[in-house]
Amino acid sequence: MDWAEHVDEDAEKDLVRWRRHLHQHPELSFEEFETTAYVSAMLDEWQIPYDRPLPTGVVGHLRGRHPGPTVAVRCDIDALPIEEQNTFDFKSGVPGKMHACGHDGHTSILLGLARTLSEMRDEIHGEIRLVFQPAEEVLESGARHMIEAGAVDGVDAVIGLHLFSTLDTGRISLAGGPIMAAADVFEVTIAGSGGHGAYPHQTIDPLMVAAGLVGQLQTLVSRRVSPLEPAVVTVGTLHAGTAPNVIPGSAFLSGTVRTLSEPLREQLERELRRMSELFAQAHGASVEIKYQKGNPVVQNDSQLAGFLRPAAAATVGERAVVTMAPTMGAEDFAYYGSVAPSVFAFIGAGSRQAESDFPHHHPRFTVDERALGIGLRFFLEAVERTSSGQAELPT
Repeated sequence: MDWAEHVDEDAEKDLVRWRRHLHQHPELSFEEFETTAYVSAMLDEWQIPYDRPLPTGVVGHLRGRHPGPTVAVRCDIDALPIEEQNTFDFKSGVPGKMHACGHDGHTSILLGLARTLSEMRDEIHGEIRLVFQPAEEVLESGARHMIEAGAVDGVDAVIGLHLFSTLDTGRISLAGGPIMAAADVFEVTIAGSGGHGAYPHQTIDPLMVAAGLVGQLQTLVSRRVSPLEPAVVTVGTLHAGTAPNVIPGSAFLSGTVRTLSEPLREQLERELRRMSELFAQAHGASVEIKYQKGNPVVQNDSQLAGFLRPAAAATVGERAVVTMAPTMGAEDFAYYGSVAPSVFAFIGAGSRQAESDFPHHHPRFTVDERALGIGLRFFLEAVERTSSGQAELPT
């Protein structure tokens, strides 16, 4: 029997019910205690043993009756510090917090996989490791902490997915190579010499330096990077001053750098530091720079992606399997690629009719709930190919 055929109308209703419960109870990164308890209770009900390698998050171990590979299937469980503006009856019940990126859907899909496979242990070869990961949304990265805690030790492959509002419901994107960007964060503090707004010649104006630097940083991409190579430098904050007639003593700006290659990532860090230092010096100011490396590039293993493409085609049909251009968004799923071959699929969840075409992290973000069943069927098709004993994982 095709494993995905286990997903019937009742199963899809459960996915929706679980997702709506999670949507009403969002928790921020490393604070997902209720979500962890919710997942753990279900694994207990389905008699799936699990570990708690971190204070939040769960790793289930679904071992089959036959020897075989260990395949990790991962979801993320955290929400965002955003005030929800949706009006449906299952909107967030926690002020200032919401699931604005689809992690509630990812969690319900992995729960669906857990329940389905718990009834199929005789057919499983090896282990399906169910990774309910906390803290995807922060630089500190729950994936990195899970790896350091041994959650994916000994795995032969890692599979993940993301519901995507910019991809139409009913489509799946699965491609090898780089698909999501590395994401770094920089902070620049400029120190000058403040004074009266009427006498700027008696000061070294750090606000003026900061304002000029914002424009100059854009030339790192427009004049230092090939137009054929993706890169983004965005300044997201600029803070200075306390009154209209006072030149402040310091100014602060921060932003993000996104790249799809490690050499370019290193180049932009070097040049951002150098430009900031020299631009400030040219105006008589001094500068302090903090540059934090975030997630690396999400790099899909090409062999594993090719091996699993038939799983996507079996789920939505060959014509609905597409290859999205790499996105400059970031995902800490990238870290799993350093442990084992990994593949991350985009599941279309965007529909104007369902009002699920708002961008990720928007206060009106939601997912087309029809995509939940598609995500579950894809996971089942994928693990059937890796863990049914009918084919070997590519090496």
